[in-house]
This record gives sequence, structure tokens and C-alpha cells, in this order.
Amino acid sequence: MKKIAVLSGTSGMIGMQLLHCLIQDNSYDMIISVGRRKLALKHEKLVQVEMDMAKIRSMDLETKLRESDIGGVYFPLIADLNNKSLEIHAFCSLGTTIKIAGSKEKFQEIDHDYVMNFAFWSNGLGANKFLYVSALGADPQSSTFYNKVKGEVEEDLKVIPFSYLGLFQPSLLLGSRKEFRLGEEIAKIVMKPLVWLKLLKKFRPIHDYQVAKAMVFHANQNKSAKVEVIPSKDMQDF
Repeated sequence: MKKIAVLSGTSGMIGMQLLHCLIQDNSYDMIISVGRRKLALKHEKLVQVEMDMAKIRSMDLETKLRESDIGGVYFPLIADLNNKSLEIHAFCSLGTTIKIAGSKEKFQEIDHDYVMNFAFWSNGLGANKFLYVSALGADPQSSTFYNKVKGEVEEDLKVIPFSYLGLFQPSLLLGSRKEFRLGEEIAKIVMKPLVWLKLLKKFRPIHDYQVAKAMVFHANQNKSAKVEVIPSKDMQDF
């Protein structure tokens, strides 16, 4: 059976690392990246589909593929989707900040609603595994708005009948962002020495590629647990 990965949030730090990991992973025959715009990247395994994440639940992938198909390139994929002859893993690294979003309401829409929309859509597509980038401290009862939203997403995802739900909770991310985040840069300077302190492994900063590698690793394992939380300290080993 062919195996494909469906990605959202591909243009972000972890999303780009995920894409590179999946391209290099020979167990995946194809990668479908969905988002507001296409990336300036081409690969024989990569299919890019422009979708409005606010409306993705009503979007039909076959229709979108046919619209952008040239010379019948996607016909085999469309046939596999119709025959349900694919193993599908969905990876979600969607996320923003309140500053970039502009308001708590918009942040809630992107970090919660868009994630849930993608999850329901990918489940309808036939995805049996869903791997989500949450955050250290995610808790629906948290007094911190960011952690509260992440915790609410985790709880809401558990309702969708995936055979496996992986909740990845990284600490402060190290990597190259497109946008500058002053608070995050200050935190990196303060916390980077913690990398050498094993006792504080839970809180020390983690590289984006470590999170991506951990996600692909867990996606490829035969899991007995329906829901699994992967803490930052466990991702440090990748």
C-alpha cells in the first residue's frame, strides 16, 4: 500500500523541516502540502494545493487536483484516493503569535480553528494518523492564553477518530524564522546555556529539525496507544 503525508503549516520553521524529512524518507511515496499559497520549491514527491484553511472542510481534494493537473500527472493519485488504497499520515504545524495575528480572536482562529479544520478534513480524506505540534505547558485550564488555546486544541483533537494522535510539546524553538520575534530572541539568549544542563532537559530549547524528525519517527511506528503526548525532553534525542 502506498503511503502519503499531508502537511499544513509547511512554510513555518517546523513545517519546512518536516517537508525535508519526508522528502528524504523513502517510505513516503508522495507529500501533499496544503496552504494559502504555494512554496518556491519543487520535487517529484511534492504536490502543492492552495486552500483557504477557513474553508478547507468543504474543499474537495480531487477537484483541486484536477483543476491544477497538467497532462494527467495526478491521475494515479486521484485513482488511489478514490480506491482508498493509501495509508495517509497528517502532520500539522500550524501556528502564529498574538502579535502577528493582530488579536486574541485572530490567534484563536489560526491556532485552534484552522488546526481543527485541517484535522477534520484530513480525517475525511482517510488519514489514520495525525501528528500535531502543540507546546510545552499546553493546558486548557492554563491562565496563559497561548497555553490555554494549545491545550484546548489537544482536547478537541481527541474527539476525531484517528487511530493514532501524536501531540508534540516542544519547548522554545531554535531555528530560522522569517519574522523577527524580540521576546523569543531574548529567551534564546537566556535559555541557550540550558542545553548543557541535563537536569533541565524538559525546558531547554529545542531545534526545529529535532521536532520534525521526532514526528516522522513516531508516524512510522506501530502504535498501540490511541493518544500519545511526546514531551520536549524526549524529542531532544533526535
